[in-house]
Amino acid sequence: MKICKETYIRRRKQLKHDMQRGLLLFLGNDEVGMNYADNTYRFRQDSTFLYFFGMDYAGLAAIIDVDENSEIVFGNELTIDDIVWTGTQPSLSEKASAVGITKTMPLNKLKAYIDSARQKGQPIHFLPPYRGDHRVWLWELLGIEPAAQTEQASVPFIKAIVKQRNYKDEEEIRLIEESVDLSTEMHLAAYRTVRPGIHESQVAAAVEEVACRHGNALAFPTIATVQGQVLHNHGFIHDLKEGDIFLLDAGAETKNHYAGDLSSSIPVGDCFTQRQAEVYNIHLRSFYAAVDKLQLGTPFRDAHIAAATEIARGMKELGLMKGDPAEAAETGAYALFFPCGLGHMVGLDVHNMENLGEQYVGYAEGQVKSKQFGFKSLRLARPLEEGFVFTVEPGIYFIPELMDKWEAEGQFRDFICYDKLQPWRHFTGLRNELNYVMTAKGARLLGTIKKPMTIEEVYAAKAGQS
Repeated sequence: MKICKETYIRRRKQLKHDMQRGLLLFLGNDEVGMNYADNTYRFRQDSTFLYFFGMDYAGLAAIIDVDENSEIVFGNELTIDDIVWTGTQPSLSEKASAVGITKTMPLNKLKAYIDSARQKGQPIHFLPPYRGDHRVWLWELLGIEPAAQTEQASVPFIKAIVKQRNYKDEEEIRLIEESVDLSTEMHLAAYRTVRPGIHESQVAAAVEEVACRHGNALAFPTIATVQGQVLHNHGFIHDLKEGDIFLLDAGAETKNHYAGDLSSSIPVGDCFTQRQAEVYNIHLRSFYAAVDKLQLGTPFRDAHIAAATEIARGMKELGLMKGDPAEAAETGAYALFFPCGLGHMVGLDVHNMENLGEQYVGYAEGQVKSKQFGFKSLRLARPLEEGFVFTVEPGIYFIPELMDKWEAEGQFRDFICYDKLQPWRHFTGLRNELNYVMTAKGARLLGTIKKPMTIEEVYAAKAGQS
């Protein structure tokens, strides 16, 4: 399935309406050398460029001239040297025509067009760069030094883009659901592979093979580890042993570049230990406490608090916390065991539009993002609206370095039983993650293939019954 031409035309028309005047600059991505120029990283087009122009080719830029009601794609035609290495591709005008663009120009005409617009007094709107080559390009085009570019990026432009990309239509939701199903297949491969005596890299290979076999890419670098207390552990350096918990955070990016993002926690042996099962079930309670809060108009922060409260309640049951769980959640004491945010938007980026700024994507106008540990990692807090696609991913982590720091600082002694933490220092961590879309009827779980969640489902998947 592909996004139709009319969708791109409609998106650009809406953007022109929202921006009202000025020149909107879109920098596409180019090939980037990994260790020399011709040995490149996997090409990935800029997501905002894809959203409005749908052209999945390197070396392009585009302009929407709102004042002139003009849309132009800038790029170069392939030379015979290019064709020898890459084969024949459509011409630039053919690529542009496929997404409803009728005007193209050589890439070396871009600066002259911008200079002419500036001489006429047109504001030039650009987005905060996240790549070094874009910073150099903006410096050449606009004369703004790299250190100043993020600060001078156009906030109205950012907000106009977020206004569209935050709301997924049925076309996008079907594409995201395709990526979620493929991501689930990746996780099911892990359930069948995880066992004592193998290496983390063997599980990662089994997982990533699923995406590769279907001709798709990874939405982000795979996390596949028995050291789950390290939230983003990409090392693949450990052997799996009986009694370990294996944590997998992996997702597929389909050919249309929409992402899925799932997490699973799997016993390396046939089953969890009693202690692991207790923590796993507390985690499941926190997950579904959060899901119960997924209502239209309800701030996602409320779902985060619900999960944090249930985690604090569970830690109290284990003798590791004390006091009122709800108060522990609101004050931030819970973050010793749940230091990250509950979830984030998903779309063309696995953390959708994070390059544009979480304060615009995940927070409503006037909503202030906390600087407190735990809450500061909450990427999504705004009231939920129809068309939002997001993850739910509570976790429980035992991080020895964090325990030592908080105890030395005397933090939250009214809630945390530091004298009971020693036996838990090497528990590691666990989490599960699913993807949801808000509809007129409430939250809908995305995916037609079920990812194991309960302990019984986990054991069945490990036995190859899923």
